[in-house]
Amino acid sequence: MARLIVLYNQPDDPEAFDTHYRDVHTPIVERYPKLRSLRLTKVAGVAGRPAPFYLMAEMLFETDQDLTDAVASAPSAESARDLRSFAQAGVTVFVAAEEADAPA
Repeated sequence: MARLIVLYNQPDDPEAFDTHYRDVHTPIVERYPKLRSLRLTKVAGVAGRPAPFYLMAEMLFETDQDLTDAVASAPSAESARDLRSFAQAGVTVFVAAEEADAPA
């Protein structure tokens, strides 16, 4: 498995961010070819400290090639353009390969 992960910085207007993400951005991302799943996680801080991020989006693909193909697709280009309209606080994007569980 391969994962494309996007960490969204804290938006100035969380309600507007959530509405846009749900109504506009998610339907674009769901058109990525060979997307196996999309997981969205609101991020919380630890020990009373604020979280450095607001939202984490994880897109799961069966293979590295599937992820590469998705990133090169028209929906990916559209989602990148859309980021400019609602994620002005910034994003961090990276790829993570599935790792085996660490022994307990």
